[in-house]
Amino acid sequence: MTTRPPNLVDTVHVRLLVDNFPACFRFYNAVLPKLAGSTLAKGEENGPYARWDIDAATPQLALLDRGIMAAMLGQENAGTVGDPALLCLRLVDVDGAQRLCEEHGATVVSPARDRPEWAPDTRIAYLRDPGGNLLELQCSPD
Repeated sequence: MTTRPPNLVDTVHVRLLVDNFPACFRFYNAVLPKLAGSTLAKGEENGPYARWDIDAATPQLALLDRGIMAAMLGQENAGTVGDPALLCLRLVDVDGAQRLCEEHGATVVSPARDRPEWAPDTRIAYLRDPGGNLLELQCSPD
């Protein structure tokens, strides 16, 4: 499985939810290496997902096609009005983190569940903080 300590966040990064994935991919793929020293770790211009890391295991920024995220949250008709970004917290205990967030005012959008279509041993929950911002609680092997 993973070597992350329980209940401690391993990485925090922003995932931009974009409408024109190829254009955004080309932009960030050109500027992030020069401005931030990050390199493409996953994905390609056709999308729907890409991630740039600072080193081999520290995500800096990710892109996801907004339509994919809207479908996952049951908001297929949201168009370009949906969330512009989400905060991704990668950790070991998604269920425990979900309970902790709920205890402090978060609203569950999609409860913790396995997502083998993303990768083996991947578990994810989506919540909104008290301000309405979208959070992803994620445990995954990479």
